[in-house]
Amino acid sequence: MACLRPVLRACLAALAFAFVLPAGAAIAPSAPAPDFTLKALSGPTVRLQELRGQVVMVNFWATWCAPCREEMPELNKLHAKYQASGFTLLGVNIDEDSRNAAGIAAQLGVKFPVLLDADKRVSKLYDLSAMPSTVLIDRDGKVRFVHRGYRSGTEAEYERQIRALLKE
Repeated sequence: MACLRPVLRACLAALAFAFVLPAGAAIAPSAPAPDFTLKALSGPTVRLQELRGQVVMVNFWATWCAPCREEMPELNKLHAKYQASGFTLLGVNIDEDSRNAAGIAAQLGVKFPVLLDADKRVSKLYDLSAMPSTVLIDRDGKVRFVHRGYRSGTEAEYERQIRALLKE
């Protein structure tokens, strides 16, 4: 029974997440990425619009999400590899308590900016239906790829898409 508790907790958190973030108009490739401004865990406030001219990956995550934590080291590698080429990775955390985000980010050695969306305003703009969710935005500020969820190996697809967008 004790081994089922983490699974049950994750399922309940996912169910709660579904009620917290009601469905809206889904973001779609070729549509302009909804602009947002969020406070960073450490560092300055970030506004998406100010990153025009760069390829931007926005990864929505939560500390209770096991696939999110599994994905973080892979995202760190992408950030390190492509940062100097005009690529920016933003991790948008949806936890209500930023201390949780800070603890997990430190534990996992996250090197990219972690932005705080405790009131879920930006998450609603992006119509999240799964955790993690990742959006790739081109240099013109248009959504090009949307990924819902994460499985081992998805990072290879991310990398292929990032490389293609950087070449445009």
